[in-house]
Amino acid sequence: MTESLVLYTNPMSRGRIARWMIEEVGVPYRAEIVPFGPPMKSANYRHLNPMGKVPMVRHGEVIVTECAAICSYLADTFPEAGLAPPTTARGSYYRWLFFAAGPLEAAVSNRSLGFDVPADKQRMIGYGSFEDVMDTLEIAVSANPYVAGKAFSAADVYVGSHIGWGLRFGSIEKRPAFKDYLARVSDRPAYKRANELDDAAMAQVAG
Repeated sequence: MTESLVLYTNPMSRGRIARWMIEEVGVPYRAEIVPFGPPMKSANYRHLNPMGKVPMVRHGEVIVTECAAICSYLADTFPEAGLAPPTTARGSYYRWLFFAAGPLEAAVSNRSLGFDVPADKQRMIGYGSFEDVMDTLEIAVSANPYVAGKAFSAADVYVGSHIGWGLRFGSIEKRPAFKDYLARVSDRPAYKRANELDDAAMAQVAG
C-alpha cells in the first residue's frame, strides 16, 4: 500500500507505543499532535475516533485505533519490516500481544486505582489476580529472548512499552526479568528515535 500514513498522538500518552512501532516499520509518516481536552474531544476528531483518544493511525481510508491493533496492523501491512512471525508460527506472538492488551493492562490499571480483586471474586475477572498476571508476564519475557521466540516482533513493542511504563512509574513490580527484557527491547535504534521525537514534541504540547 502506498497511501500516506498519519499518526495522531500525544507524547504524554500511549501514542508513544504507536510511534515506536512506526519507527520500527521504517516507512514515511506524518505525526499530528492532538492536545488533551477540547481538541481531543472535538467533533472533528471524534468523527475519526469516537472514543476521543490517541493514538490513532490513518492509512489512506483505513482508520486503526487501540495500540495492540495498531501494532498488528502495521506489522501485517508492511511485512518487509519482519515484525510478525510467519502465519504458521504466531501462537506466542498473538498470545502475549493480547495478554498485554487484556489481563496486563486491566490488572495494572486496577492496581493503580487502588482496586484489588477480592479472592472470592477472582473467577469473575479475566485476569484473576495481579500476582498471577505478574508471574505470567515473567514467564512470557523469560522463556526466550523475545516474547514470540528468538526474533523481535511487534509484540515486543507492545509488551515492552507496558513494562517500560510500569517500571518507570512503579505500577509493575521491579523484577530482574522485567528489567533484563526491557534492556533488550529498548536497545534498538527505532526505540531511541521514537523517544527523541516524542520528547521533542513535549514542547509543542506544553506550548
